[in-house]
Amino acid sequence: MKKGVLSLAFALVFGFTATATEPIAEEKKEVNTETSKVTWKAYKVTGSHYGSIALKSGALMFDEGKLTGGEFTVDMGTINTEDLEGDSKGKLDGHLNSADFFDTANHTSSTLKFTSVKATGKNSYDVTGDLTIKGITKSITFNVSVYGSKATATLKVDRTNYDVKYGSTLFGAAADKAIYDEFDLVVDLEF
Repeated sequence: MKKGVLSLAFALVFGFTATATEPIAEEKKEVNTETSKVTWKAYKVTGSHYGSIALKSGALMFDEGKLTGGEFTVDMGTINTEDLEGDSKGKLDGHLNSADFFDTANHTSSTLKFTSVKATGKNSYDVTGDLTIKGITKSITFNVSVYGSKATATLKVDRTNYDVKYGSTLFGAAADKAIYDEFDLVVDLEF
């Protein structure tokens, strides 16, 4: 009987010890698509416009509290101008959805998948990822900051890399009608 109790005690001690030394599995944290926000800002010679686009899904990966990966999908049909009203808003929203820009009837979503994450500070990371817009995938590098259950990132995207060439001086637009090739995405995530 003492031998059985002693064996059970060893099994419990060594069992817990073995479990405690095993690496912690990577943790996937789903993004709350209702409270997270993606905003865009595009620039032209005569000013700028800004708006939002809805996340369809997203998740960040962590290992022992450190960011290790992420993947996101946005619903391109939700692209929305927020600095205009009425007919001007409707006209620009329609144009952004057209084949001149994002062709949302044929390209309903865009994705971002992290391919490399490097910590640069306690809460900050340099991230490289594959950004797919209009079925075209290109590598992009940006910074991510993580604080508790929130993360923020700012991306500068060259739209001409994704066959969005309307109004670009590189493709024949008059200088006074030019739309700059780069636009900004600001991503505020809650998970």
